[in-house]
Amino acid sequence: MANITDLDALKLSKAIHDRSLSCREVMQAYLDRIKKYNLKINAIISMRSYDDLILQAQSYDNIKPKGWLHGIPIAIKDLSETKNLKTTWGSPLFKNHISTIDSIVSQRIKEAGAIIIGKTNTPEFGLGSHTYNPVNGITRNPYDLSKTAGGSSGGTAAALAANLLPVADGSDMMGSLRNPAAFNNVYGFRPTWGLVPNDADGDNFMQTLATSGPMARNPMDLARLLETMVGPNPLVPVNLTPSDCYTSGLDKTVSNKIIGWIGDWNGYYQYEHGINELSKDALTKYSKMGVEVEKFIPEFDPNLLWHSWLTLRSWSVSNGMRDLYKDKSKRDLLKPEIIYEIESGLALSATQVYEASVVRSNWFQYLTKVFTKYDALALPSAQVFPFNVETNWPNKINDVEMSTYHKWMEVVIPVSLVGLPAINIPCGFNNENLPMGLQLFGAQGNDKLMLQFAQNYHLVTDWPNQKRPFL
Repeated sequence: MANITDLDALKLSKAIHDRSLSCREVMQAYLDRIKKYNLKINAIISMRSYDDLILQAQSYDNIKPKGWLHGIPIAIKDLSETKNLKTTWGSPLFKNHISTIDSIVSQRIKEAGAIIIGKTNTPEFGLGSHTYNPVNGITRNPYDLSKTAGGSSGGTAAALAANLLPVADGSDMMGSLRNPAAFNNVYGFRPTWGLVPNDADGDNFMQTLATSGPMARNPMDLARLLETMVGPNPLVPVNLTPSDCYTSGLDKTVSNKIIGWIGDWNGYYQYEHGINELSKDALTKYSKMGVEVEKFIPEFDPNLLWHSWLTLRSWSVSNGMRDLYKDKSKRDLLKPEIIYEIESGLALSATQVYEASVVRSNWFQYLTKVFTKYDALALPSAQVFPFNVETNWPNKINDVEMSTYHKWMEVVIPVSLVGLPAINIPCGFNNENLPMGLQLFGAQGNDKLMLQFAQNYHLVTDWPNQKRPFL
């Protein structure tokens, strides 16, 4: 048998269920690898003790399997409450916070049989696509330890790339399941908004920008974890009905489908050299499968989308965090990007928020018509390659100034703004051996089709296994 930590999550699950591997053996293998490599990349934080984890794994060998993740080590993103574990949100305000509850994602992963070993690192409160914070430090890219792992699911993506976890959860407001997946040569899937329900916390009617989702080294594992995460939460108003099974029929051909390549949207988006080329190469592989790929420029002003996003994101963040801001002693412990979001949001009028939402409504209606012709649209998953960890965020692309701390990730907002399903597929490496990804997105509810696009591509590329990090 291959090294345990090299196994796909579904193969690992089968081996545990048919008892060709014990839960203890699996736990031992992962803890040994984490001990060897995690200090280098700092992907997994708040680890439980070695002895406790081994004892729990041994106990799982003596009971009936709870689910497909039975006995498999998982770390939960540090933005999700996980009972009896430290959950810090990367903030010094919560550096000693021990959760007394499970988020719905944590709960469902546990119910599937996973053994939670710790958390995965994230930027402070998940803001910014570079995973660093004053509590848990910087997460480094396994492909180049001097570079960022992206964010906010940077710890998740780096842990997957380094084979410290077989599969893991993440979340995405502004590309946080797509950007770090691209930066670490793995798959990340942002589902249709409402498919994976949010926790019943605060406002549940108007906060539609962020969602949880799965990350993995292959689309089959991705689809299986999605099946674990989906399903209604009766405490929230929006619960979409999931497909019966996201893993069945994933190999179904996507020939005769049509992908629209947006590219730089007539020069609106700035990309570092090499990103367009890698994206087009990935699309060429689809062409060889019988997929029709054609250039598509939306008849919509992308600047309107950006300003709609600025308004709605700041409005959402500020209302969730204004109590921290009002307390001066707590405000002093918030990073500048958070202060920016809160102050921007608090300065908004109701009319501005309404007008921003009208823009996204118009964009959704426009895309609904577009998807009567196209099965998916394509954009790069990021506008820059992984950058130096000492850099807070890229302030220029091609000598063009970035006006905000997240402008360099603007390419993800056409999806985030309207809650469409989007998947990052690894699409290769630049001359410095830094990874990049392509995002494919489709109509609301077409989650399985996006997974099929990814699986068809994976079968002819398998980038995560073709090029692994040299740790």
